[in-house]
Amino acid sequence: MKKHLALVAAAAASLTLAACSSGNPLASPSADGSASGGPSTVSIVVGSANFPENELLAQIYAQALKAKGVDVSTKLNIGSRETYLPALKNGEINLLPEYTGALARYLNSDADISTTDAALASLKSALPENLTVLDPSPAQDNDSITVTRATADQYNLKTIEDLVPHAPQLVLGGPPEWKNRSYGVPGLEKTYGLKFKSFKALDTAGPLTVQALKNGQVQAANLFTTDPAIKANDFVSLTDTKSFFGSQNVIPVITKEKATPEVTGALNAVSAKLDTDTLATLVSKVVTDKEDADQVAGDWLKSVGLG
Repeated sequence: MKKHLALVAAAAASLTLAACSSGNPLASPSADGSASGGPSTVSIVVGSANFPENELLAQIYAQALKAKGVDVSTKLNIGSRETYLPALKNGEINLLPEYTGALARYLNSDADISTTDAALASLKSALPENLTVLDPSPAQDNDSITVTRATADQYNLKTIEDLVPHAPQLVLGGPPEWKNRSYGVPGLEKTYGLKFKSFKALDTAGPLTVQALKNGQVQAANLFTTDPAIKANDFVSLTDTKSFFGSQNVIPVITKEKATPEVTGALNAVSAKLDTDTLATLVSKVVTDKEDADQVAGDWLKSVGLG
């Protein structure tokens, strides 16, 4: 009997240690987010959306955390929000670079994203219970409606509003989810009264969209404002006079239980160093110069003392 009780006690002790070392939510966290009485055991899975800039930002986050000794793995190029947000909510991934206004409007179609502060407040109020955001960076990458220089000259286009009388003759291109998203085709119609001839599903502001715009398959397209293809092809991004796309600051979205002081400090330090010009330069290295995103991320982190 004593031998049996000893074996039971040993098994229970083993299970207790396993629970603590695996970050089991039943384990008691200490102030630094670690299991009580021991060193930090936090591990982070960093995800990304399916376009180069977001993958680059995910690499920056991952490498900044690794530099602080955090156990990090990555799951990149997951897809659109329709795919990666469920993965973030159910814990398949724990951290992802996002954009304040776009995510706020995705979660709440009526969110006020007209200013940086408004977009951040709207995002915080709309987040699922188990997620939180850290400090936004000054860097912004906004959605845009972009046309070729020839189209802009033909119709005298400077703003999105200028498109209204001509849209019925034009095809709009963008990511497939734009057809139904509140800040895609339906939102443009609601805010600006834009009714395009048709919508062509392409990629997420990537090479398919750029090529379709260049060869005339579409006459207007959704591109990101940091995309080097805009300048390289002399495209014209139309002014968003009604702030439909709002403020889009880059921001880390993370599972609450993973947001330890160590993790929070590392990611907030990244945000403090990242501005729009820097982001555009880094994206150009990846997209135009064809450099590896992990190398670009590592070089930049070292240059700002975070690598």
